[in-house]
Amino acid sequence: MASIKPTQPPAPPLKQPEKDDGNAVVLERRTQRVGPPQMYQVVMLNDDYTPMEFVVVVIQEFFGKDLEAATAIMLKIHLDGKGVCGVYSRDVAATKVDQVLEAAHKAGHPLKCVAEPVEF
Repeated sequence: MASIKPTQPPAPPLKQPEKDDGNAVVLERRTQRVGPPQMYQVVMLNDDYTPMEFVVVVIQEFFGKDLEAATAIMLKIHLDGKGVCGVYSRDVAATKVDQVLEAAHKAGHPLKCVAEPVEF
């Protein structure tokens, strides 16, 4: 078995520092302040066909609410025509809307859910 030592590639030549002719422009670093991300509220809309029990189960399953909170949100949806289920960042709100719509579609209900920007 032959033993050959690996060779290293040659090192690049060192650059000589460039001379300053006095015309260089130096930019000052400024720190940027970034605000919090835009928040979105997930809103369920009332319809005359989706059972109230299904809405309560969906709110519990996808929004992590207990039975009392889910029932209160369901009643708000039923009485006011819409109700806020939660407030999330844009991507999370869009995912929650998709989950609710998919569950309603699989169960054969016309439940509608949308994400709206929260206005401060």
